[in-house]
Amino acid sequence: MSLYFLEATAFAKLFVREPGTAALIRLIESVEDNRKLISAGTPLEVYAAIRRRERSGDIASVDAAAALDILRLEAARMVQQPLNPAVLEIARQLLDRTTLRWPSTLQLAAALNAREMFQGTPIIFVSSSPELLEAARNEGLETLDPVKEPVEAE
Repeated sequence: MSLYFLEATAFAKLFVREPGTAALIRLIESVEDNRKLISAGTPLEVYAAIRRRERSGDIASVDAAAALDILRLEAARMVQQPLNPAVLEIARQLLDRTTLRWPSTLQLAAALNAREMFQGTPIIFVSSSPELLEAARNEGLETLDPVKEPVEAE
């Protein structure tokens, strides 16, 4: 049985409607909470993105407030991978061998650390970032883009 690591671009789709939202919601509803992983930094990253969209006028304040309430609830239901020294070291190594920006390396490093923690359990890296998906595949993770691929839980 696989674990699903939702990187910030995928996790954000649960709170702001955009391409891939419906597919991701179907996946989340079909997977038990203990099989959904996020980086401990993901809720803050998504919080910042929602506030940024609110300030730019892309979403109304009332919608931003509702999204932030749901964000708090959903983040609390998922297994959060801590940003510990091991994750930071993996991120540093990713910076040395990829062209990823540092926030993306933290996401991928948390997923790679989860793979070590849950040895023998496949980790499916869920993202809408083509660059991150490619880097995750290069690191040996299964990947899923909810915008482009059919989303079905195992």
